[in-house]
Amino acid sequence: MTTISQQSISDKLSDEAFFCELRQKEFARLDEQKHVYLDYTGGNLYPQTLLDQHFEYLKNSILGNPHSTNPTSRKSTQFVAEARQKVLDFFNASDYYCVFTANASASLQIVGECYPFGEYSRFLLTSDNHNSVNGIREYCRNKGGQFNYVPVNYEDLTINEPILYEQLNAYPNADNKLFAFPAQSNVSGVKHPLSLIQEAHDLGWDVLLDAAAFVPTSKLDLSLIQPDFVSVSFYKIFGYPTGIGCLLVHKSKFDKLRKPWFAGGTVAMVSVMHSQHFLVKDHERFENGTVNYLDIPAITNGLDFIESIGMDRINRRIKYLVDKLLNELQQIKHDSGLPVIKIFGPTESSVIKGGTIILNFSDKDGNTYPIEHIEKLANEQLISIRIGCFCNPGIDEINYCITTDEMSKYFASRDFGDYKDILAFLGKMRGAVRISVGIATTTADIDTFIDFAKRLVNTTLSEAH
Repeated sequence: MTTISQQSISDKLSDEAFFCELRQKEFARLDEQKHVYLDYTGGNLYPQTLLDQHFEYLKNSILGNPHSTNPTSRKSTQFVAEARQKVLDFFNASDYYCVFTANASASLQIVGECYPFGEYSRFLLTSDNHNSVNGIREYCRNKGGQFNYVPVNYEDLTINEPILYEQLNAYPNADNKLFAFPAQSNVSGVKHPLSLIQEAHDLGWDVLLDAAAFVPTSKLDLSLIQPDFVSVSFYKIFGYPTGIGCLLVHKSKFDKLRKPWFAGGTVAMVSVMHSQHFLVKDHERFENGTVNYLDIPAITNGLDFIESIGMDRINRRIKYLVDKLLNELQQIKHDSGLPVIKIFGPTESSVIKGGTIILNFSDKDGNTYPIEHIEKLANEQLISIRIGCFCNPGIDEINYCITTDEMSKYFASRDFGDYKDILAFLGKMRGAVRISVGIATTTADIDTFIDFAKRLVNTTLSEAH
């Protein structure tokens, strides 16, 4: 009988061979150009197969603007409908409408614009959220509602659950309550518990789940967990096309979103002589104007590509790569014993992490290298990483112990500011280095980055200037 540990080793060996072959077949340009790509959370890489399939589709099709019954329009409508059904099948989302949008941010904007915030409404969100979720607070505020943030824990960047439960229980008389959180942090890679969805529902909250960072490497089954609104970006999953996302809306909450205007394609009837209109009753209500009918069909092939690999296999591979990174990065030390790498968030295991790690580099005296210097060194080695705050100020403020008082004084003292300005004002570090792995990542890529990090052993900050 094969033991669990033996099976695990066998799986890893099998996965290594599989993904190396996949790299050679679908992502050969990486090795041809001697490039190490470690920015999959920023944007996934497209496989060659997807490009070939979509090129053939465009070359051999005659496609017209939908919303008509002419032959070319019917063909476009058919392919868009097939892609929409593929999305619903992929997420096991038969109880949802799939609204195609320009990106995940546009999906979130629909929720912010159309959710019935008012004087007695509440918007609750975690401090670990993308700015496209943070921005919904402005819709809430402008309509007279109140919003609150739930902090994350400094040690491991997980949600502070005692405060969360206190907040979820705090507003029994609010008429419309929306709770928003990411299934996976776009910065730390921490996966937040999806069980929070049902717990919030039980306390009368609607739930918005930002799944953009989660779904590229983890299975989201919307028959098992049923948030009311889910935002997704497709290029994050399979690289092409950019400029298309979707909002999945649970059918039971579809009419709760109150569209404040109308556009071409969103109305069943409208009059100029009598200023009234009827909105359509399905996904088209929120698809303003003409959908991207030339690129949307690529979603079908992209999801087919992911299914041909298997999400469980992808998830297992990402866990292995992140474990390898976490283990080897923590072993890099100066002769003084001080670590070269400071990792933010969980470091012991990737059990609750996706394929993303944020970190900083320190010299032998413990001084932190400017993140711009690390990026410059990586650029010289053709290693693509990302630096900054990653559109998630909450995580950055936690990591550097930025206080509410400090931020209040900063915003009260000026009419405009930017990254360099706040650095000078606070006198504190902001931003970090983010590396993220994906289906095209090989162990050789990991080894190259580890070797890159080891170049900073026993160096000093003064040598960098």
